[in-house]
Amino acid sequence: MSAPFDDDVKACAALLHKADPDRFMAAMAAPVSARAVLFPIYALNIEVARAPWVTQEPMIAEMRLQWWRDALQEIAEGPTVRRHEIVTPLSRVLSPHLASMMDEYVAVRRWDIYRDPFEDEDHFDAYINHSAGTLTVVAAQALGSADEDVVRDFGYAVGVANWLRAIPDLEARGRIPLLDGTPAGVQRLAEKAYGRLKRARIQRHSVSAKAAAALHAGWQTELVLKQAIARPDRVAAGTLGPGEIRRRLSLMVQAATGRW
Repeated sequence: MSAPFDDDVKACAALLHKADPDRFMAAMAAPVSARAVLFPIYALNIEVARAPWVTQEPMIAEMRLQWWRDALQEIAEGPTVRRHEIVTPLSRVLSPHLASMMDEYVAVRRWDIYRDPFEDEDHFDAYINHSAGTLTVVAAQALGSADEDVVRDFGYAVGVANWLRAIPDLEARGRIPLLDGTPAGVQRLAEKAYGRLKRARIQRHSVSAKAAAALHAGWQTELVLKQAIARPDRVAAGTLGPGEIRRRLSLMVQAATGRW
């Protein structure tokens, strides 16, 4: 889908550059035409992800998330959409179906507002599937044809990798982010996510080249999961991820080859 690269999209890019440099790099590795689609979607991700953390009042956080759900409903149902530097360009790149799908992505982030642990493995998986998984599906399908199940597998792996990297910060904020935080529990989770990553890669042909540009955002996933499997203590230490040179080089290789 083509979209104009106007001041709103530039504002989304600036927000992404400041708040989420990894996704900014991933978007910049995509074709120029894809960036105007990805920047508003990733900017929405920033605003939704930080909404529960900018206030100590759960009701205010709930209202912030509801504001985004209302905006997405306007995009899905039309014909009028509120004027906003993120919502306006989003309305140009999201189909009604994708806007509705993003509603579940916003709704699941209510977990971030409170301090309750995940109830069980199904609850945790639903959180990752509807947050990272849905974000990945929407970004990919906004660019081109992509099998939802394949992209959800990939998105789940990306979500778990990012979640493991965020564990120290989540625990510092008083959250209980893992069902089993023991080394064995961390390994099992990372192995499960790595299995879904491999399953997605087997079916690469189900994701078009245009849609695959959205999968650049997971370029560090395999390394992070392998590190967590080999050395689960690195999760608590906050040392998962590549060094800066490898980080940049691996993204360049993925963007050049298209092999996610």
